Amino acid sequence: MSLDLSKYIATYDDYPEPGVLFRDISPLLEDGEAYAQATNEIAEFARQRDVDMVVGPEARGFIVGCPVAYELGTGFSPARKEGKLPGETETVTYDLEYGQSSLSLRKNAVKPGQRVLVTDDLLATGGTIEATIKLVEQLGGVVVGCAFIVELDELHGRDKLKDYDVLSLLNY
Repeated sequence: MSLDLSKYIATYDDYPEPGVLFRDISPLLEDGEAYAQATNEIAEFARQRDVDMVVGPEARGFIVGCPVAYELGTGFSPARKEGKLPGETETVTYDLEYGQSSLSLRKNAVKPGQRVLVTDDLLATGGTIEATIKLVEQLGGVVVGCAFIVELDELHGRDKLKDYDVLSLLNY
């Protein structure tokens, strides 16, 4: 029997600032059956795209991507904030609502031609995922899909991903 995953998403008004409605996946992560179902649904999406590698941005992309990679028997590489990875890295700077941020991937994390799934907990404006995709592609990887537990439709993040297959388990 399939669970209604929406029952495992907490909503907080005015967090982290007034006027923001925050969707939190923590209750889903805290329930083994719900977390397994979400992981399995994303893994099935990845299997249909013959994924070789999973990449997720800091930090909740790790929480989503690592169990998917394990389920697929593939590797996982973290896209981290600039300066957090040792060795040679590729870095992309991207715009936030109030400023800029940067993400880095180790230069040998993704091999040319590898079929990559990009994962994160939530798709909002799409800036972080767009930067992650750029990193993968600069390293020669082929992004064959992006997967999220939650998508916030009103923020139109999917518009930045129109050239990619996107799975969102829940839409708000």
